Amino acid sequence: MTEQPTRVCILGGGFGGLYTALRLSQLPWEKSQRPEIILVDQNDRFVFSPLLYELLTGELQTWEIAPPFEEILANTGVRFTQAAVAGIDVDERRVHLQDGPEFSYERLVLALGGETPLDMAPGAAEYAIPFRTVADAYRLEERLRILEESDADKIRVAIVGGGYCGVELACKLAERLGERGRLRLVELSDLILRTSPDFNRDAAHKALDDRKVWIDLETAVESIGPDTISLLYKGQVDTIPVDLVLWTVGTRVAPVVRSLPLKQNNRGQLTTTPTLQVVDHPEIFALGDLADSLDAEGQQVPSTAQAAFQQADYTAWNIWASLTGRPLLPFRYQHLGEMMTLGTDNATFTGAGIKLDGPLAHLTRRLAYLYRMPTLDHKLKVGFNWIARPVLDLLAGG
Repeated sequence: MTEQPTRVCILGGGFGGLYTALRLSQLPWEKSQRPEIILVDQNDRFVFSPLLYELLTGELQTWEIAPPFEEILANTGVRFTQAAVAGIDVDERRVHLQDGPEFSYERLVLALGGETPLDMAPGAAEYAIPFRTVADAYRLEERLRILEESDADKIRVAIVGGGYCGVELACKLAERLGERGRLRLVELSDLILRTSPDFNRDAAHKALDDRKVWIDLETAVESIGPDTISLLYKGQVDTIPVDLVLWTVGTRVAPVVRSLPLKQNNRGQLTTTPTLQVVDHPEIFALGDLADSLDAEGQQVPSTAQAAFQQADYTAWNIWASLTGRPLLPFRYQHLGEMMTLGTDNATFTGAGIKLDGPLAHLTRRLAYLYRMPTLDHKLKVGFNWIARPVLDLLAGG
């Protein structure tokens, strides 16, 4: 009877999960040691989330930023299962899927990402649209299309949250809607982009100002109605008409993770060792939004796509090391800079001692993200399309 291969089960196909699976499949396994790698995600596509905004302005197409898992994982040996995770038995080492099989595992990777909480204000769940997935982008696209085809003189949009997502959305939508757009950015604190370098914040302020986006600082959302938003500012509630509300505030760990009998912080994130293993459960690795990690230097690892991208490399290596009797490596986080899109052909970039804004930053951002896309095949297809499209547009125009 042949011995069953070791099974590595990876839950979540975002930057943390997908890139761990790809890296794990590339490591130098001896034939007898190569594990079965299963990637589970409830969606059928990977989403390169920093480029999701470009769908709204037609700069990029869905296939470029959200390729199907089956396409990415072809010829890698990684098995993909589309399903939602119903529960995890950490004692029996089993994963239960909704309407699907259950898997036993020898190593488990938790990379389920976060969810946007829509219960922070009455009416948000019913009337606000989050912006995290391709489905969110499609839902927003449909609402915009209906509004653009209407007879309304102005299209009034409120974006809740003055972080990266809120600012990037505001700039893209202001460009798309043009003179018809009436946009306001609502932020609870006294600053937009609180964690951002001053250079990026100043560039964002200029971009928002140029696009006539109104900024409401120190303002809370009291409630959201079908066509109104009520804002609380210095003790006064003001209810204003609105056609569309976007909610970009907060990240919450998925309930299936919060319910696990594992060490967590007060936000429900799983506490890990510097090798990205869950405390008291060395067979479980956690990364991305759901992990509370300190790296080898003792610095807190941020919950960003950049960090998850880096953690994936270490997670794959450490799973390989743990199964082949090699020493594990403590994660060392490198802050590679910060990039933001501020409209079409406009962005800001700070990192490695460089500060850029405008079209050059836009190009730098595009190339950096092209480099980080999964698989060489996808990079080549997307890169060729980016080069060819302006030429074809020029020929069509001529």
